[in-house]
Amino acid sequence: MKSYNITLIPGDGIGPEITEATRRVLEATGVSFNWDVVYAGAEVQEKYGTPLPDHVLESIKKNKVAIKGPITTPVGSGFRSVNVAIRKQLELYACVRPCKSYIGAPTIYKDVDIVVVRENTEGLYSGIEFEKGSPQAAELIKLIAETNGSVIRKDSGISIKPISEMGSQRIVRFAFEYARADNRKKVTAVHKANIMKFSDGLFLATAREVAKEYTDIEFEDRIVDNMTMQLVRKPKQFDIIVAPNLYGDIISDLCAGLVGGLGLASGANIGDDCSLFEPTHGSAPKYKGMNKVNPMAMILSGATMLRHIGEMENAERLEQAIADVIAEGKNVTYDMKPEAERDQAVGTSQVADAIIEKLKG
Repeated sequence: MKSYNITLIPGDGIGPEITEATRRVLEATGVSFNWDVVYAGAEVQEKYGTPLPDHVLESIKKNKVAIKGPITTPVGSGFRSVNVAIRKQLELYACVRPCKSYIGAPTIYKDVDIVVVRENTEGLYSGIEFEKGSPQAAELIKLIAETNGSVIRKDSGISIKPISEMGSQRIVRFAFEYARADNRKKVTAVHKANIMKFSDGLFLATAREVAKEYTDIEFEDRIVDNMTMQLVRKPKQFDIIVAPNLYGDIISDLCAGLVGGLGLASGANIGDDCSLFEPTHGSAPKYKGMNKVNPMAMILSGATMLRHIGEMENAERLEQAIADVIAEGKNVTYDMKPEAERDQAVGTSQVADAIIEKLKG
């Protein structure tokens, strides 16, 4: 039997609990794993002097595939985000967030099946910022006034939003290739090119050029504010959504709300060399050790990982087991229960147990 070498990062806060639940469920599929367990986040800051030790990145580079729990970035660590640092240092340029509705999930929407493909390395999350009152901010304000004629208040903080042709080509092509591989019919590019003509305008123009290479797949574009309204009104009209970093982040959370919340929101960060799978939600430290939170987002991320490594049949078995547990509505956490029935909710480990029983059955 083939065995897969996978980097396992438990994270912190609720991370270790949902990671353990996910590990047990993945092993119950019958797939063989060699887990390389490494730690990152607030709880390793004191030991290593950084929340992202080098050996964590080296493990992912060696194994090529990683799955991780949510991570807290410690305040004052010098890191804006451990998650962003991992994505940038490993060039995980495509953030893939499937949003699929399941029978029994707490939502008024039915038959939603959208995949948000978000550019992960550029845009407003690039981390190019200048603090209010700093010499660098003053120099930039002066340069803009001299070259552009725009007057920026001296008490402004400034963020730079770079969008490149290469980055746009790469993420849009990824979205179309994903659509082909997953038998999807349409790609929608999201932008604000009517206002930001040189950044979002470049993204849109590039997307239109790339779309010409994929005549078998429908292409459209939407202005981001209209897109959010259309998603709430008629989500089933969308299939694959591709967007720059900030818009993709916001839209993926909106889509998670359509299908039942962040407890069902899985995620993948994919590059040319490495891939990292993780839930969309945060580390929720106030729930640490309480065996309370929903592990399904991370378990669904594990199902996406199985597809990525070629274990298609086991991925389908796992997703069906999750769907069956949701449909029954008995062994689910509080966020999946109606308000009046929340006292009947089960804990994190019990959800994993129920999914494992479905896999056996």
